[in-house]
Amino acid sequence: MTLVPEIDGERLLGRLDAFARIGATPAGGVNRQAFSLEDRSARRLLAELAIERGFAVFQDAMANLFIRREGTDATLPPLLIGSHLDSQPTGGRFDGALGTLSAFETLEAVEDAKAETRMPIEVVAWANEEGSRFAPGVMGSMAFTGADISAWQSIVGSDGASLAGELGATISALPEATLRPLGMPISGYIELHIEQGPSLEKERLPIGIVTAVQGTRWLEISIEGAAGHAGTTGLAYRRDPMVAAVAAMHRLQTTIMPFDSSARLTVGRVTAKPGSINAIPQSVVFAVDIRHPQVERLDAIEAELRQVCAAEAEAQHCTVMIRRSFDMPGAAFSPDMVKTLEEAVNSLRLPHKQMISGAFHDALFLARVAPAAMIFVPCRDGLSHNEAEYVEPAYAVTGARVLLQAAIAAASPR
Repeated sequence: MTLVPEIDGERLLGRLDAFARIGATPAGGVNRQAFSLEDRSARRLLAELAIERGFAVFQDAMANLFIRREGTDATLPPLLIGSHLDSQPTGGRFDGALGTLSAFETLEAVEDAKAETRMPIEVVAWANEEGSRFAPGVMGSMAFTGADISAWQSIVGSDGASLAGELGATISALPEATLRPLGMPISGYIELHIEQGPSLEKERLPIGIVTAVQGTRWLEISIEGAAGHAGTTGLAYRRDPMVAAVAAMHRLQTTIMPFDSSARLTVGRVTAKPGSINAIPQSVVFAVDIRHPQVERLDAIEAELRQVCAAEAEAQHCTVMIRRSFDMPGAAFSPDMVKTLEEAVNSLRLPHKQMISGAFHDALFLARVAPAAMIFVPCRDGLSHNEAEYVEPAYAVTGARVLLQAAIAAASPR
């Protein structure tokens, strides 16, 4: 008799504890940066658990790690479920790991019940999602979905290590995993992740169904004026780039987000030169992060930013240069996969809401090659990339239950 697959909550929570000990920090977080010894240890533990269960283990040239359970139809591409295992230097124990270990628990639950799925299901642990040691982040999913990785061979990490060397050592450290080519056809992708924001917790909702990921652009604004003495230069003679920069920031903060709830605009870095307390700056450079799920609105926000900065610089008799340093288009997730998640949540009778992810994830890239969607669970106070990051055990298990139901449905379509 075939059993109904069920998540083993104690097993999942125990695995989260075990992986949190790899790279554990004194403050309760993890430091498990991509391709480090700690990252290799986490990969090894996951592979060993998979081999114990009789699953096949693979890795590719970007050190993406795959764990496969076969389906009944060998001609069908696999359904991928997973996330990542690497962390920020002072990261939390749930970001990435919850999604990866919930995916593995899903595979174990199906195996425990001896249930059949038409498609193979593969758990994936994407390499270098965070990008904290080697930039850019989301390397593994970008490479899997066709990005040109030739320029990455010369990348040097924040600790001076060579990406090529550390990547090679990471792959070599797991010889049990069969090496296979980068990229392959897949039937779909589902990723469970912590929200990294406060809305689910504030609304007391255990589940968010993610329908899209915002696009992201980084702009560097450089306003040039004239350095002068703080005490002897009167207003009429000043060309003050700081005044122009502050005025531009204020205008943008009062016009972008207040009138578009999906928009985000953040000034995260400001540099003044020469940087003396008693001198008018020669130049002010500030970095702006803008986000929106629709590329047309992202274009409009950037156009408004350029117009505002030019006007405020001119008002102070300064000049301005604006350079786009990063451009990550957003993506809308597959309506069919979103529907699969909705049906899974409804079958479990869980309150939930649809939402847009303000952070980019590996799912953003998978959505360009296959039907994809994401499940969010609440995290305390919305904290992430922080050693105090915390997910209530009940929420972790509930998220895994939704993933299990959705994965079974997606891997055995009617």
